[in-house]
Amino acid sequence: MYDVEREKKVIRQGEIKMKKEPFVTKEQIEEIVKSYPTPFHLYDEKGIRENAKAVKEAFAWNPGFREYFAVKATPNPFLLNILREYGCGADCSSMTELMLAHELGMSGEEIMFSSNDTPAEEFVYANEIGATINLDDFTHIDFLEKTIGAFPKTMSLRYNPGGVYTLSNGIMDNPGDAKYGFTKEQLFEGYKLLKEKGVERFGIHAFLVSNTVTNDYYPTLARTLFELCVEIKEKLGIKISFINLSGGVGIAYKPDQVPNDIRVIGAGVQKVYEEVLVPADMGDVAIYTEMGRFMMGPYGCLVTKAIHEKHTYKEYIGVDACAANLMRPAIYGAYHHITVAGKEDAPCNHKYDVVGSLCENCDKFAVDRMLPKIDMGDYLVIHDTGAHGYSMGYNYNGRLRSAEILLKEDGGAQLIRRAETPKDYFATFDCFDIIKGLV
Repeated sequence: MYDVEREKKVIRQGEIKMKKEPFVTKEQIEEIVKSYPTPFHLYDEKGIRENAKAVKEAFAWNPGFREYFAVKATPNPFLLNILREYGCGADCSSMTELMLAHELGMSGEEIMFSSNDTPAEEFVYANEIGATINLDDFTHIDFLEKTIGAFPKTMSLRYNPGGVYTLSNGIMDNPGDAKYGFTKEQLFEGYKLLKEKGVERFGIHAFLVSNTVTNDYYPTLARTLFELCVEIKEKLGIKISFINLSGGVGIAYKPDQVPNDIRVIGAGVQKVYEEVLVPADMGDVAIYTEMGRFMMGPYGCLVTKAIHEKHTYKEYIGVDACAANLMRPAIYGAYHHITVAGKEDAPCNHKYDVVGSLCENCDKFAVDRMLPKIDMGDYLVIHDTGAHGYSMGYNYNGRLRSAEILLKEDGGAQLIRRAETPKDYFATFDCFDIIKGLV
């Protein structure tokens, strides 16, 4: 959970140095709401493009590099097409994500299919469109063969080293508790079996720690995987063609955090590459990444309006968004910074709970948050919702998903997904004729 006292301390240390700046102004919001009422998710085209360019440049030293954007983070075709302009592919984990990527014209090696507990029909479709299948479990080798027959020429396996993974800055996670991936013994046996069955090109994938705010994570993971790939080559005579570092590179949700520097991260991976792979005659191995949060997170925000205030045992500000629009704070206390539009330089001298309308007491975007005085009608910008924001929305209490809007580089606004209507909510009740008269 977020430490309120720490936030107050940060504010006292200096608002100008520590505060997060929104990419949209009050004046721009006021113009947008003339056409699209709050709440809505807003995306920064300029920021997305600059970041995608930086990622491409950071790994330009590796000729085979490709970023496979994690579609689950932000499944919007307009945004996916922007990333494609910078060479990005799609990391998919379900049938519908595969269909979305394919409908946008992606096929073959542009699509990575990394799923778990996978239904047979999804393997069939992934194989049909030529996606690279990244298997999550040893038993899936037999399951895949029974499902599609002959194996594709390229296959990838997901590795889980088990234990506890610790970085130099104290960030820890526990791969041993995760449901994903092969053990080392299963991995070696899996590659041997796939080679016997005609697979010619092999990849490896691993995801160990979530949302790291450190430049050390990718280089640390890279060393683990690079050394493992050298061992696979020496013991099995199998050369790994691509190494997928997956996601885990996080963003600075809190104002006192120092954001990751993707160019430093890329250089760190290059250093380990040259130390481990090049001497092993593996200097042509391609590096892949699957960043969702880092690619899109800071370049989206949830714009909502203050519509109620309540004075009881605490001070509450009720907004027209709710956890159905952004569930991360409600389900696990995730911190999202909040800016009151037009009051960016006002003192944060009021303590509020910022809440939504769901019949759940956890429907809170902030608890005991120090903010400027909020007046009814003020617009609140909830930062860093560009990944795992809209995509995790739901319809509890009959709440409807909001619109998605792209703030163009020229300052204009483009609707890239309309808001849901009651007709959408009732669309699956085809057997109830009475419903048709309600919408």
